[in-house]
Amino acid sequence: MTQAFHKFWLKITAVVVGAFGPVFFLGSMTATREPARFTLDLLSWPLDGATRLADADTHFLSALTGGFLIGWGVMIWCLSVWVHDAAPDGVRKTVLTGLIAWFALDSAGSIASGNASNALFNILVLLVAVGPLWRPATAQPDQPTRNGVIP
Repeated sequence: MTQAFHKFWLKITAVVVGAFGPVFFLGSMTATREPARFTLDLLSWPLDGATRLADADTHFLSALTGGFLIGWGVMIWCLSVWVHDAAPDGVRKTVLTGLIAWFALDSAGSIASGNASNALFNILVLLVAVGPLWRPATAQPDQPTRNGVIP
């Protein structure tokens, strides 16, 4: 993959991560909680309507989750726009490290809370978010390299 494709893929990663933010933000209010309730029901498969998202503490947690996710998505987008050209491999490694940390803790918590099906969904989200970022970009003819990796 080229550096330009990695930069493009970072934007896909930003959207994948950030798209969950508004969904969970809506879960903070009774009148708009259905998208978050449905998402939680789906992620805690089977889709059975058992997820209620009715408690005020859950609304608050949904607001916090939505804020963190939109913030993380925006940060990834900004890294792709403002930092990537100066430190492409550093940005790539930073985003990968964040995704792996999310995957490990979210999946462990999902399993511990009796929602192991979410750990399976997490695998799919991780694969899409990581995409080609798991490997360093290859050098383009006009780019300097150090050991085949673009600095």
